[in-house]
Amino acid sequence: MALLNRNEILETIDMVEKEHFDVRTITMGISLLSCIREDAKTTADLCYEKICKKAENIVKVANTLESEYGIPIINKRVSITPASLLTNSFNGKEIVLAKALDRAAKTIGVDFLGGYSVLCQKGITKSEISFINSIPEALAVTDRVCSSVNVGSSKTGINMDAVKLMGKIIKDTAFKTAEKDGLGAAKLVVFCNAVEDNPFMAGAFHGIGEGETVINVGVSGPGVVHHALKAHKDSSLNEIAEVIKKTAFKITRAGQLIAKRASEMLNAEFGIVDLSLAPTPVMGDSVAHILEEIGVDVVGGHGTTAILAMLNDAVKKGGVMASGNVGGLSGAFIPVSEDIGMIEAANKGAISLAKLEAMTAVCSVGIDMVAIPGKTPESTISGIIADECAIGMINNKTTAVRIIPVPNKDVGDNVEFGGLLGMAPIMPVNPNGCERLINRGGRIPAPIHSNKN
Repeated sequence: MALLNRNEILETIDMVEKEHFDVRTITMGISLLSCIREDAKTTADLCYEKICKKAENIVKVANTLESEYGIPIINKRVSITPASLLTNSFNGKEIVLAKALDRAAKTIGVDFLGGYSVLCQKGITKSEISFINSIPEALAVTDRVCSSVNVGSSKTGINMDAVKLMGKIIKDTAFKTAEKDGLGAAKLVVFCNAVEDNPFMAGAFHGIGEGETVINVGVSGPGVVHHALKAHKDSSLNEIAEVIKKTAFKITRAGQLIAKRASEMLNAEFGIVDLSLAPTPVMGDSVAHILEEIGVDVVGGHGTTAILAMLNDAVKKGGVMASGNVGGLSGAFIPVSEDIGMIEAANKGAISLAKLEAMTAVCSVGIDMVAIPGKTPESTISGIIADECAIGMINNKTTAVRIIPVPNKDVGDNVEFGGLLGMAPIMPVNPNGCERLINRGGRIPAPIHSNKN
């Protein structure tokens, strides 16, 4: 799908120059199943070699396309086969692979490498427990590796043993990177209904149902949507939805062009365009400010969930008309530290974990980039994960938790992660515990509507 005429080209230039439009990421997914060997070093070496071979030109191609089309391409990334599938024969030595993956990411110059991941939504093996226990150290000794764990699905229910373990792992990861205010936990996501073609970090992995190498592109344009809505101060909500749909259509057309060209130049399959509205801490690039433009005084106020649902739906409707390859997560992200409007709302006390949880029922993806007190109990973190998984399981959608218990900080403090990760106030958690619930273990069964065979 090309940009067909002069007016569309001029519109795109305007979106880039004035409205923060960009291709947020070009992500190459690479299957590493062919690299599996009995010992850690051989497997790690083969993984390093394959990544460097398949993705050696990803940064060069992205820079070429950026110059050719005038659209900024912010991140260049790689996702891999869930790494727990590669380490089954060398439990306890997973760090050897983690370091090789980090070295490969640095060699080819990508921003992040995702896929240090486990899929344990129904049960968990001894090998997978060993892998999960390696995550805190893996994220502490690497710079660009990202990790995710899928602990539930609409088909299987929620693996509460894995949920309990992840409460501990998140806290351990934060404290192993205490000198960076728990930054390691910002590279770790816990999912329900994880998707196999997500180009966004920290949750990207290359699903086993994917091809050898695949290009997935994440396009983002909160500023474009916000700008379009400013001309419709008195429009009805159904008219607002139409404006959002038309804007999403334009954004996706540009992303489709970049994705197809990138896949051709990199000799990879064209996977999907993910048209998620992914904000940044930059003024004018905020999902929260879109919601406020539509009519809530401050995001988090009553009415927020309703208009977020409308925004999410309109973005998807506009996108699917522009491309037959829309996938990934596609919708509106609400990360607290990465959205200047969300940061402002949190500082005002207008947004809480309870309100964020309600909002995640209608958007992509979940409790995202939320900083909480470092003293928060592991069981409370597990409870937050369980609640998000329940929303995803019942509503047959992807939900996730990326939460940072910041060591030695409490409510009233702020934490600065820098770059796209932004900054955030430490938000309070509900002081009422759930340790007895979490310690029960077992599995929350899948809902009745999952029985569709």
